[in-house]
Amino acid sequence: MEIIQGYAYHIKDTYFDYVQDKYLLQNKESGHYRPTLYCIKDELTNLYWMIPISSQYEKFSSIRHKILEKGKPCKGIILGEFDSQNAAFLIQNMFPVTENYIDHIHTKNGNPVPVKRELQRVIRKNVKSFLALNKKGVKVTFTDITRLEQLMLNQH
Repeated sequence: MEIIQGYAYHIKDTYFDYVQDKYLLQNKESGHYRPTLYCIKDELTNLYWMIPISSQYEKFSSIRHKILEKGKPCKGIILGEFDSQNAAFLIQNMFPVTENYIDHIHTKNGNPVPVKRELQRVIRKNVKSFLALNKKGVKVTFTDITRLEQLMLNQH
């Protein structure tokens, strides 16, 4: 399957079974594929960084607002629109996968749903920042992305 940048995907249950990480959002929710994940390819490792997209816009908008009110930056929650609805892109919950774990592209009425270009730019910038901080030993995500990245690289 060709993975197209700028779109969202769903991943296979086997990923969750393999990595055994309690902080990851699981696929099992009333028979539908959840979560929907924005996908960014890491050209250095050929892994794909998956960023959960939440429809709980108000919840994450409130969390983001509280962080910003304290004078702190909030690069972990990006607010925007996806699939014609307000959405929160949760960089703080990102995780890596290999292409083998990507199940299918997210569609609406049979058509792939793109993420707007400006939003893609902001997300990519913040993911890059998070990965750089993580490499310096700063914990920036709920999951241990260093461990997950190593698990995925070992499968490559």
